[in-house]
Amino acid sequence: MRYQTLLFDVDDTLFDFQAAEKQAVIHLFQDLNLPLSSETYAYYHQLNESLWRQYEVGQITRPALLVKRFHDLFAHMGHSEVDDSRAERLYRDHLAEGHELEPDALQLITDLKPNYELYVVTNGVAATQRKRLADAHVNGYFENVFISEVLGAQKPEPEFFELVADQIPNFDKSKTLVIGDSLTSDIKGANGFDLDSVWFNPNGVNNQTDTQPTYEISKLLELETIV
Repeated sequence: MRYQTLLFDVDDTLFDFQAAEKQAVIHLFQDLNLPLSSETYAYYHQLNESLWRQYEVGQITRPALLVKRFHDLFAHMGHSEVDDSRAERLYRDHLAEGHELEPDALQLITDLKPNYELYVVTNGVAATQRKRLADAHVNGYFENVFISEVLGAQKPEPEFFELVADQIPNFDKSKTLVIGDSLTSDIKGANGFDLDSVWFNPNGVNNQTDTQPTYEISKLLELETIV
């Protein structure tokens, strides 16, 4: 076997985060008795992605991000009276209920579990990610779950991967593979720590960055031909 230790991202790699996010926003707006248009949802989605990119490069803290996304959203809508912190709590509760797996994700980790050491590496909110893994009945497939909020460092920082490596018995960089959908988080982080990586790119997005993965796949089961 070329690799032994497999580090999996969660959102948009194992879980269909787009579906979970959309349902959480829909339920949030129902809680707040506010109308939700497709344009408003698109604005939130782009805003949220932008803020997470800022978080990855240290331009914003996690607590500030979680509240700012709703502060900016409701200010944009002209509903500045909405309690941003309450909106965040409601949204996070709904998001934690979203645990739909990506196609073939369960088959993949079922196939890999007997012969490989599987781990989760995520920048998501700890309580939310743990609940989603448990509700999807997949947490038992992983030796450990590494969450940036708990470690005190986030992908793509080398410190994040250093902390992960310190907690994996007999860690060997040459036998470790990072699997994720984000070039700016998963793949850049792997490159910065001298790890091989797999970019999960189901939509065939053109890579316009300087960050290059070791491998690229469009379907999760293709990973089995690599490891």
